[in-house]
Amino acid sequence: MSKNSTISIKSPEEIRILREGGKILYEILHKTAEKVKPGVSTGELNEYAERLLAERGVEGPFKGYHGFPSALCTSVNEACVHGIPSFEYFLKEGDLVGLDFGVKYQGLITDSAITVQVGQISLELQHLLKTTKQSLDVGIRQAVVGNHVGAIGSTIQKFVERQGYGVVRELIGHGVGYEVHEAPEVPNFGNKNDGPVLQEGMVIAIEPIVNVGDWRVKSLKDKWTMVSVDGSISAHFEHSVAITADGPLVLTEE
Repeated sequence: MSKNSTISIKSPEEIRILREGGKILYEILHKTAEKVKPGVSTGELNEYAERLLAERGVEGPFKGYHGFPSALCTSVNEACVHGIPSFEYFLKEGDLVGLDFGVKYQGLITDSAITVQVGQISLELQHLLKTTKQSLDVGIRQAVVGNHVGAIGSTIQKFVERQGYGVVRELIGHGVGYEVHEAPEVPNFGNKNDGPVLQEGMVIAIEPIVNVGDWRVKSLKDKWTMVSVDGSISAHFEHSVAITADGPLVLTEE
């Protein structure tokens, strides 16, 4: 949830800084993804990501956020989001692991996530990954001045459900920049006229979370990890996006 219900508008200079920070995030996140293989612990992935943060001289805003213990979230298989890295959990062939990460650069925050296969995965999971990534892409295309926030979620929901999957509803996108979570909320479902109208200078994190089965989720005993209620595999992709007069500007890409 957002700490403040007021939607902030970022200046062109702030968006420039966010874009620079987003490039650093992309670099660290994808270098970390290259370390994913059977036998690697999720704790090692976080350790590596935190080392890269230090080398680049930037902060990881997730660490310490409401007590979260690491800079990287590692969510495996039925875990949808907010998985806590552990040196006792080792990835296995055929797993999926979601890597959710943030960077604070010159005082401004970007947020992004990818889901990575561990070794060889089934055709079903390949299709899940493709669908979830494509749902992010179609959602981003709706992030234009004059559309309601709901246009993003409505488009994502229709795309995902046509593939027979469930799009998670309890976990949603959000504004980002000054804080990890800002207004507005950006659901991955709903009607195209729901929510506030997108304005130039808004920055939002769009993050579809898609389950093979039921869309409902629950929290584990650690109070952080969210898992599908039916144990079905989940995938998660996310970009931070600026709303500009020329269309959506993805901040967290190369």
